[in-house]
Amino acid sequence: MKTALEDEIQARLPGRPRDETARTRIRDATVSLLEEIGFANLTCDAIAQRAGTSKATIYRWWPNKVAVVIDAFVETLSPQLPLRQTDTLEEYVETHLKLFAKGVCGRNGRLLAAVIAAAQNDPEVEAAFLSHWIKPRRKLSRAALQRFQVNGRLPKEFDIEQVLDAMYGPLHFLLMVRHNKLTAAYAEKLATILVNGLAPRKAQT
Repeated sequence: MKTALEDEIQARLPGRPRDETARTRIRDATVSLLEEIGFANLTCDAIAQRAGTSKATIYRWWPNKVAVVIDAFVETLSPQLPLRQTDTLEEYVETHLKLFAKGVCGRNGRLLAAVIAAAQNDPEVEAAFLSHWIKPRRKLSRAALQRFQVNGRLPKEFDIEQVLDAMYGPLHFLLMVRHNKLTAAYAEKLATILVNGLAPRKAQT
């Protein structure tokens, strides 16, 4: 499945049959190197050497290092963090927090942390990360929460953007600071706290 970033890049490039195997090797090499040496030390030369391709092959498909990194990141994490529709707000919060915790354990978590860290010092990484990962996922999550507001399961006075921050902010913080392990049990307890706080309150008589 092609990512939005890849479609955007392909639209700017001349048509040429793609070597799917080489593209996969490039993405895998990028992920490995990003974890090993960090974004600042990563180069297209290093990616090409690790992937067993030429640098020209990389530039045929991606315009720069940032594009390769973000495309590899999105392609790697998207299957691990599916967004699912649920019947209740409680199920939605618990399901998605547990999926996040499971999806970013181990290497995927280190990859996400590396991209977030790179975004702090590189405006291109920040813009690509927001455009191709954060904003599309928040858009889908926002729509789901809006449905719960419409049916009265989520109070209308609650700011959905803040609800999303409250859901995922603690998990990202834990992933970056690492003062505790990000586990399904942690996500489940966080979901319980959030659901209790998000539940509509009965009017006092």
